[in-house]
Amino acid sequence: MAKEISDFDPDLIIQFSPDHFHGFHYDNMPSFCVGAAAESYGDYGTAKGPLNVDEDLALARESGLLFEGRQAGPVSGSASPDGASASSDPGATAPLPAASTGEGGVQDRKAAFVATLDPRSDVNPHAVKPPPSPYTLMAGSVIVASLITGINSDLPGLVTAQVTENAYDSATGRILLVPQGARLIGSYDSVVAFGQRRALIVWQRIILPDGSSLRIDNVPATDAAGYAGLADKVDFHTWALLKGVALATLLGVGTELTVTGESDLVQAIRESTQQNVARAGDQITRANLDIQPTIRIRPGAPVRLVVHKDLVLAPWNGGERP
Repeated sequence: MAKEISDFDPDLIIQFSPDHFHGFHYDNMPSFCVGAAAESYGDYGTAKGPLNVDEDLALARESGLLFEGRQAGPVSGSASPDGASASSDPGATAPLPAASTGEGGVQDRKAAFVATLDPRSDVNPHAVKPPPSPYTLMAGSVIVASLITGINSDLPGLVTAQVTENAYDSATGRILLVPQGARLIGSYDSVVAFGQRRALIVWQRIILPDGSSLRIDNVPATDAAGYAGLADKVDFHTWALLKGVALATLLGVGTELTVTGESDLVQAIRESTQQNVARAGDQITRANLDIQPTIRIRPGAPVRLVVHKDLVLAPWNGGERP
């Protein structure tokens, strides 16, 4: 339905000069752009009766004055007269590609990793260095030992092991550096995660039979196969956990009991008691769940010290491999 505008205020007429429109004919210009219908060139807003807004809008669409010269992108979803999408407007910003998700995204990341070029030089910048001393245990050498003291992870403590095989220099393998009978001194970690089965041990000193010693920087101990840590017996405290669960269950049953025909005072006392009992049962169960497993390593377990940094020692009494 056309909306008629009967009242017209001449003070609201927008005045334009001919230079503002760069050659557009004023007869094709919608009348509401100047406040009233223009009858001729230079006639800016002479009122000629009520204005039909629908007719003016149709005229504006045909003339194209409302759409020419616009730089901002059109509203999403609108289409141009020739059927092209509004997103084809050169002034509109192109949408960003969607982020890759799922299996395709993982494969794209792998392909990008493979295609990444190594910016470093093809020539290794590090030069060959001679050994610091002919009496050196190079990194990667293994010192064989066995535990003298046992390990219980309930509390932190020290651990001692005794070297059971002679260790010779790395260059020639003939100069004795760490003799059989030397001691390894270290410590173990008492914090055990649920499901952990291996104790973490680090070596800190090597004490030779003559009393001389060499400090090393927390070198992790390994087993005979080279795996970090030692494994023997693990106590997950299953019985304590089951007893806590059973006790919490019994206490929970007591909290669900109800008695009919009791007074308000007796009911309040009973409900308060049941709540406190249920809270105590929850705390008991939580405390049992928080008990960490206990790892026990018995004395005599084989252990290894894998050298991480080159160790420079003095030859042991000039001893050489026979």
